[in-house]
Amino acid sequence: MTSGFKKIILLSGDLTSLFLALSLVLLFRYPQAAFNEQFQKHIWPFLLVFIFWLIAIYISGLYDLNLRTRSRRFLKAVMSAAAVASLISITYFYLNVASNVAPRTNLALFIAFFLGLFFIWRYLYQTIQRAVPGVGLAIMGNNEKSHALQSELNKNPGAGYRLEIIIPDESELEKLKNQVEGEKVKIVVVCDDFGSAKTTDALLNLLQNRISVYSYPDFYELLSGKIPVEEISANWFLENLRENQRGYFNLLKRIMDFIGALIVLIISLIFWPLIALIIKLESRGPIFFRQKRLGRQGKLFTIIKFRTMRETDNDRALTVDGDKRITAFGNFLRKTRLDEIPQMINILKGEMSFIGPRPERPELAEALEQKISFYNTRLIVKPGLSGWDQISGEYHSPTEEDTLKKLQNDLFYIKNRSLFLDLAIIMKTVATIISRGGK
Repeated sequence: MTSGFKKIILLSGDLTSLFLALSLVLLFRYPQAAFNEQFQKHIWPFLLVFIFWLIAIYISGLYDLNLRTRSRRFLKAVMSAAAVASLISITYFYLNVASNVAPRTNLALFIAFFLGLFFIWRYLYQTIQRAVPGVGLAIMGNNEKSHALQSELNKNPGAGYRLEIIIPDESELEKLKNQVEGEKVKIVVVCDDFGSAKTTDALLNLLQNRISVYSYPDFYELLSGKIPVEEISANWFLENLRENQRGYFNLLKRIMDFIGALIVLIISLIFWPLIALIIKLESRGPIFFRQKRLGRQGKLFTIIKFRTMRETDNDRALTVDGDKRITAFGNFLRKTRLDEIPQMINILKGEMSFIGPRPERPELAEALEQKISFYNTRLIVKPGLSGWDQISGEYHSPTEEDTLKKLQNDLFYIKNRSLFLDLAIIMKTVATIISRGGK
């Protein structure tokens, strides 16, 4: 069972719990004979409430398969989702004057019933999951790739894979055959093909046992949501990045970027004078920070932000944690991402998108390209305000090691980008800002 299918099961259970909670409220509040009438009356306004709840559950990280129900983190996430969804639901009902539903008591009961059902459902799901053995996995090879794969398996117990055997060399292919024929292994990940036809023939013969054979890069991507840059060649890009097939996606994304940026710009303009005044009062210097960055196809553009640093003795070095150059108000702007609002201008001009790899300074990109293979392939797409790397749960510094990790995430996005993935990143970005602030 794939991770995606498991998340669909969780989503289906959550949606069922929402409908069941509403049904229980109506059975509790009204005579049984009036149930059908009341259900038809309540279901349409509550469908939007259901959407609020599902979005809140998602952005709170409750579809993380590694999240244990018996943990403080799970409880905190549920309470966070409930607070956000309840507030939005209450606001929706009280502002929706056209609704013929009197929501006060019904909504309160709905929230209580749903939270009870949600806890029961998630506990039952995880109990069943623990009882069901994971998919048997065999790794071929004993090298850096196999070790990296084992590390990712340990980090992702919720993915549902069970490492059965490691085949270090060709002499132990018979052990693999026995494991497959005994139905203990259903997936083989090739981290080393041992360089002979014997290995290929052995794998071909095992296909009749209905196993799946993955290359290391493909399975690593499936498991971690990252592309192992150090293990791919130029052929990987030629085989996976079919840019001529993305015409409609690019057009829709541009339209959505333009409309979204215009809306944000119009709504936020009323606050610009106040932000500008505080910036000027707190420290000398311009209101806006401008800097050359690399855009799509390596074209230079000027990124615009509200200034968050002091100009005095600022050597323009890379920002570090606890950077003394950042002003008090600048720190607030960064934590809330308000410093990036002027980049709506960059988006309107078509230089940036809401979602994509973060734009880099040209001098840094040139140095990194010398050290990291395929670094500038990030320039296939427009840079973005946020991206797959920004919601990865890890802060990546400008070091070579962390830049490699960022590139792994960026390449995953470039390969798999879609409107659905963009929407998921936007929602996760909102959750990241609410939960722990920006960098």
